[in-house]
Amino acid sequence: MKFKYLLAASVVSTASAMVAAPAAAQSTGSVEFDESVIIVSGARSTDIGGVDIPDTPKAKQVVGEELIRRQRPGQTVNDIINLVPGVSFQNNDPWGSSGGGFTIRGFDDSRISQTLDGLPLNDSGNYALYTNQQVDPEVLEEVNVNLGVTDVDSPTASAVGGTVNIRTREPSDDFKITATMTAGDIFAEGNPSSGRDRLFMRGFGMIDTGDITGLGTKAFVSASFTRYNNPFNNYGVVEKQQYNGRIWQDIGDNGDFIAVAGHYNQNRNNFFGSVPLRNDPSFSAGSGFTNRFPFTKEERFYDINYPCTVDPATPGVADFDNNCGAEFDRRYNPSNTGNIRGSSRFTLAEGLVLTVDPSYQYVKANGGGDEELLEQRCYIEADGDCGTTPNGTTGYTGFFDNTNVGRQYFYGRDLNGDGDTLDQITGNDPSQTRTHRFGVIANLSYEINPDHAVRLAYTWDRANHRQTGQTSIALNNGEIADVFPINDPLITADGFALNKRNRQSYAILHQVSGEYRGRFGDLTAVLGMRAPFFTRELDQRCYTIDAGGDLACFENQDPADFVAGNPNAAAPIERTYKYDKLLPNIGFTYDFGDASIFGNYAKGLSVPGTDPLYASLFFANAAAAQPVPETTDSFDLGLRFQRGDIQAQLAGWYTKYQNRLAFSYDPVLDETIFRNLGEVDKYGLDGSISWAVTDNALLYVFGSVLESDIKANVQDGVDSSGNPVFLQTAGKRESGAPTFTLGARAQYRVGDFEFGAQVKHTGKRYVNDENLPRVPQGFIGETTVFPATVDGYTLVDLDVRWTFGETPWGDDVALQLNVSNLFDELYVGSFGGSLSATSVPFVQIGAPRAASISLIFGY
Repeated sequence: MKFKYLLAASVVSTASAMVAAPAAAQSTGSVEFDESVIIVSGARSTDIGGVDIPDTPKAKQVVGEELIRRQRPGQTVNDIINLVPGVSFQNNDPWGSSGGGFTIRGFDDSRISQTLDGLPLNDSGNYALYTNQQVDPEVLEEVNVNLGVTDVDSPTASAVGGTVNIRTREPSDDFKITATMTAGDIFAEGNPSSGRDRLFMRGFGMIDTGDITGLGTKAFVSASFTRYNNPFNNYGVVEKQQYNGRIWQDIGDNGDFIAVAGHYNQNRNNFFGSVPLRNDPSFSAGSGFTNRFPFTKEERFYDINYPCTVDPATPGVADFDNNCGAEFDRRYNPSNTGNIRGSSRFTLAEGLVLTVDPSYQYVKANGGGDEELLEQRCYIEADGDCGTTPNGTTGYTGFFDNTNVGRQYFYGRDLNGDGDTLDQITGNDPSQTRTHRFGVIANLSYEINPDHAVRLAYTWDRANHRQTGQTSIALNNGEIADVFPINDPLITADGFALNKRNRQSYAILHQVSGEYRGRFGDLTAVLGMRAPFFTRELDQRCYTIDAGGDLACFENQDPADFVAGNPNAAAPIERTYKYDKLLPNIGFTYDFGDASIFGNYAKGLSVPGTDPLYASLFFANAAAAQPVPETTDSFDLGLRFQRGDIQAQLAGWYTKYQNRLAFSYDPVLDETIFRNLGEVDKYGLDGSISWAVTDNALLYVFGSVLESDIKANVQDGVDSSGNPVFLQTAGKRESGAPTFTLGARAQYRVGDFEFGAQVKHTGKRYVNDENLPRVPQGFIGETTVFPATVDGYTLVDLDVRWTFGETPWGDDVALQLNVSNLFDELYVGSFGGSLSATSVPFVQIGAPRAASISLIFGY
C-alpha cells in the first residue's frame, strides 16, 4: 500500500534539488522561470507533508497534494490554504460551496488575484472572488500563495494584497480511475433533532486515459455532484455540479508540450446566516433586518416564513404583495461558469524557450431576490386616482430608484391576468452579470548561461462584462420561476424588458514585462518590471440620478418629462478611462549553509472597478469624482532554514497602501461617493515551521501578526453650522481583519491508519475603522451597543484515514473521516468591516460542527 500523506520530501540532497519541482507560479512561463531560478540558486526542495516554502525572493508558500487530500473532499481551495500564514478565511458552511470571507495580510478578496493555470478567477467588474465556484480539489496539483506581491506576467487589475495561483494536475502516464463518495451532516449543539435534514452528499469520479499513443498523448476527465441543505434555516438548498478535463501532448523529451484544459461549474444556492451585528436582547435571533447575532448555539438555527402562499389576484381591486418569499434567505445566488485553458512550452533553440497560455472564460450569474412589481404607470392613491410621484417619473414604465421615491418598477400592463392594472405583484429582480473573457500570457525566456537568465512577457486580457437586472413574477409559493429571469424577462407596455440596471463595459489589459535573474556566488538577484495598460470602456444605458449611483432605466419613451423633473440626472453616456503605471519588482536571496536570507520590493496596483466608475458618471466633471487607482509599496525581509527534516520561514513585511478606495463623503463635491481616502501603513510578521519528527509523524506550526495604521481622519459630512464632521480614524486599525492568527497541524501514522489534527486561532477583528463601540441609532428597543471588536475564535479539525486496500493501479483504497469545528464554537464569521461606528454591519454566523465520511478509491 502507498502512504501518500506524510513526509513527501523530508530529507533531500542538494543534488536532487537541481531537479526540484517548480515554485508553482501561475503561468507556464512563470513556472518555467521559477524552475530555472531554483536550479540556479541551488535551492532546496522543502516539501514536508504537503507544505513547501520555495527559496525565492518573494514571501510565498505552496500547499501540495499531500495536504490537499487530507482536507474534506469537495472543500473550497480557499479554506484549504487557511493553513498558510497571513491568510484568513471564514467559511460560510462546513462544506465549501456557499462562499466565505477571505483576506491576505488584511486585504480583502477584491484586492487579491486568484488564478487557475493563469486564468483570472476574480470578477472582471468589481474583482470579487467567489470561493464557492472553485475547482474540485481532486484535480489539483498544488496551490501557490504569494503574500502581498504578484508575478511579473500576472493578468490582474487588482492584486495589491497578493495572489493565489491554482494549478491543475498533469494527466497520468498510466490508465487509472479515481473516485470519492462522501456523506456528512451537521452535528451541532442546538440543531433540532427533529425537523429538517441537513445531510451532505457528494460524489466525484475521474478517469485518466494514460499514454494512448505511446507519444505522450494523455488526458483525464472528471465530474462531481454535490447536494446539501444549508446549515441554519428550514429552507435553503445547495446543489453543485462540476466537470473538468485536460488533454496533454508531450513534444519530444526535453519538457516541451501542448495542453488544453476545460472546466464547467454550476451552482444553485440561497443566501443564509447573514445577521446584523447587534447584541441587544430586545431583538430576536435569526436572519433579517430586525434580528441580531445569536447569543447561544441554539439560536443559530431558525425558521423563515416557509412554506407560504402568495395572495390570489382579485379583479378590479388593488392587490398588494403579502411578502411571501421576501426573506433574505429566499434569495438565490446561481452561477454557470466555464473556461478553456491552454498551456504550451516550445524550445526554440538551446536555452531559448517560448511559453503560450491562451484562455477563454464564460460567466452567467446573479444575486438578489423579492421585489414588488407595479402594474400601473404610477402609484394609485386611496381614492383610486393616479398619484403624482416626485421627480417627473409619473407616466413612465421602467425602473426608478432614488431617495425621494424609493425603488419603483412600473409596467403599465396587467401582469397577473386579473383584468386590471392596479396591482402590486410579488416578483424578483436579481442583479444579472454575463461575461465573455479572453486572454493570453506569452513568455520568451533565455538562459544566458547556468547563472543568468532573462525573460520578456506579454499579457492580454479582454473581458466583455454585461450587467443587467431583468425581472420575473414569483410562483404561487413565493419561489422564483427561473433563477435567471434574463431567460424570459418581463416586458413593459412600451415593449422593452425592464431592467434595474443596464450597462456594458469592456475591461482591457495590455501588459509588457521583463525579468532578470542571476547568481553571484551565494547571492541570487531578481530584477523585474511590469508595465500594464488598462482600459475601461463604460456604456451606461440608464439615467444616473445622484452621486450614490441611483438609476432610472426606461426605453421607447420620450424622456422630456423625466429630464424636466430630474434636471441634475446624468443622461445615458459612454466613457473610456485609461490607467497605466510602471511596477518594479526587485528581490534577492542569499544562501549560507542550511539557511538563506530573502528580501523583495514590489509595487502593486488596483484599478477602480465598475461600481465607482459608473457612479462617477453622474458628474459632468468626471475628473473631480473619478477615483484613482490604489497602489502599494510592499517590502519583505525574511529568513528561511532547512536541515534534513526541518523547514522554517520567518518574514517581516511592510506595505504602504495608498489611495484606499471606499464609499465616503467628499467635501469638495459635497456628496457621498466612492473616493480615495488616503494612506494606510500595514505591517506584520508571518512565520511557519514544519518538522518531520519521525518517519511516521509530522508537526507544522504557523502564525501571523497584523498591524495597520490609518493615517488620517475621514470627513463624514458637515454639521448644521457648515463645519466639517470627521470620523476619528487617524491612528486606528483597519476593520475586518484579524489582529493575529496562530495555528498548527499534526499527523501521525500507525499501521494502516493515519491521524491528523489541525487548529487555528483567529484573533479579534475590529468592526469599524474608528475602532469604537457602535453608537445606538434609535431602533425601537435598542439599548445596547456592540463592542469595537468581535472576539477571536479557535477552530479544531480532525481527519482520520484508514487505508485498507489498493486499486488495480497501485493507489490507495481508504475510508477518511473529517470533522470540522470539533468543539462547535459559536463565532462571528465573515464580514467586511465599515468606516463609521454608527453603521450596523451584517455578518455571517460561523459554520457549526460537522462530520463527513468518505470512501476513497485512488485518491
